[in-house]
Amino acid sequence: MDHLEYCFLKTPIGTAKIIGNDKGISEITVLDKDVQGTEVVPESLRNCFNQLSEYFNGDRQIFSLKLNPKGTDFQKKVWDELLLIPFGKRTTYMKQTLKLGNEKAIRAVASANGKNPLWIVVPCHRVVGTDGSLTGYAGGIWRKKWLLEHESPSGQTSLF
Repeated sequence: MDHLEYCFLKTPIGTAKIIGNDKGISEITVLDKDVQGTEVVPESLRNCFNQLSEYFNGDRQIFSLKLNPKGTDFQKKVWDELLLIPFGKRTTYMKQTLKLGNEKAIRAVASANGKNPLWIVVPCHRVVGTDGSLTGYAGGIWRKKWLLEHESPSGQTSLF
């Protein structure tokens, strides 16, 4: 097993924990507990740390990172589809399922979204219910709402 490094980044929605190594970023989650931010970021995580900082500062819309998530082939296919959702846009679970080619797989697609280990960078927060409702976000609906509002066009104060 490869040695994994980690660091912590303070964000407006909690402390992000970044895990990875030279093979790529394997996990980004936002913790519910307050954790001290990392002062010396490991070299293998520095690019991700900096890009997430830029995102939260409003200076980045597209991530350019080497990703190495752990998951099944199906989950990785679902996560790859999430990467195609542009900044500031939303899609529905059904549209995502149809793009993957099997409308009967909606529960499996929603489950794979819920197991996305790369929060924010792989934007599962951009997937909403067919009626536009904010459903299903492992980090909590309030974080999903915050992220969608953060990505909304300027001049629009609230999406919900």
